[in-house]
Amino acid sequence: MGQDSTPITIEVLTPIWERVLQRPSIRVEDSFFELGGTPSLAAQICSEIALISGRELSPETIFQAPTIDSLAALLRGSVAPKIPLLVKLKHGEKQPPIFVRHGVGGSFMEIFQFARAIESQHAIFGMESPVFEEYAEGSVSVEGLARLYLDAMKQLQPRGPYVLIGYSFGGLVMMEIAQRLQESGERVALLAMVDSYPYRRFLPVKMRLGVYARLARHHAANLGKLPTRKKIAYLTSRSVRRFYASQQESATVSHAPGKGLVGAPALESEFRELVALKNYQPRFYRGKINFVKAATDISAFPPDARGVWEKLAEEFEIDTVPGDHFGLVTTHYRELASVVSRQLASALSGG
Repeated sequence: MGQDSTPITIEVLTPIWERVLQRPSIRVEDSFFELGGTPSLAAQICSEIALISGRELSPETIFQAPTIDSLAALLRGSVAPKIPLLVKLKHGEKQPPIFVRHGVGGSFMEIFQFARAIESQHAIFGMESPVFEEYAEGSVSVEGLARLYLDAMKQLQPRGPYVLIGYSFGGLVMMEIAQRLQESGERVALLAMVDSYPYRRFLPVKMRLGVYARLARHHAANLGKLPTRKKIAYLTSRSVRRFYASQQESATVSHAPGKGLVGAPALESEFRELVALKNYQPRFYRGKINFVKAATDISAFPPDARGVWEKLAEEFEIDTVPGDHFGLVTTHYRELASVVSRQLASALSGG
């Protein structure tokens, strides 16, 4: 915290925005998004606000209040604002809205660029992780997340058709939401799962053994890079192996940079959602899964996405996008958005 708290007024915010966004003149009603704002620029604005006022803000706050006027009004409150479960990432006039969910332990910010690049006149909403309050009474589960999100979605869109897009762990959450919508008689126009897999203990036996073999090679590669002293620790200490394995494990649930959540909230969210991932066994889906696979495999994933999902869905279609699991929503987000845009257009036209 700073020594003397400076009130965060429009007069304080305007030069910060102009400096960070490199715009000579910004009006108080100009949208952060329309000015070229990105998650990294939102983080810069929050850092400058903290230096001047001593008030620590999450970058997501700017997504809640995307103009200087609205941000100043929001920050006049003494309590830090709570990020809603559904955050509008892109404006659109057409119905239905599009819902997008990120990977484990992060926030809607990790899929922001991808969502903004989707070619559509439909509004796009990112789903935020409910970090603490919603899980106070017990362990988090995919079913629990689906219930929370579905309640919020119904307030925004009471009836179908629904459009659901999930990246990594978010794909499992969206699949569970789709199941519940179908069971209540609602139509799911699109269920798009982006490089999303069940935890390996729920894979078919042959595929599960293949993943374990790939992970064993991964451990062997780790050992090959370590000096003798660390090799012994790697072989004798489970915590050391977990440290190295966590780098590979995180790939199964998405640990891309720029996710938004930091510190204790991020750790809490990641821990709880890892538990949810490990306990969730997908049910057969009586509909179509549009799957998008990363061209570059990682050892913690089965190489055959079709073999995983084809028997768990009435219909399955797969597309491939360049890059690895992380690069899908960072380096190659435009290619990913192009594929999903095509899937979306086909689904909403009845194709």
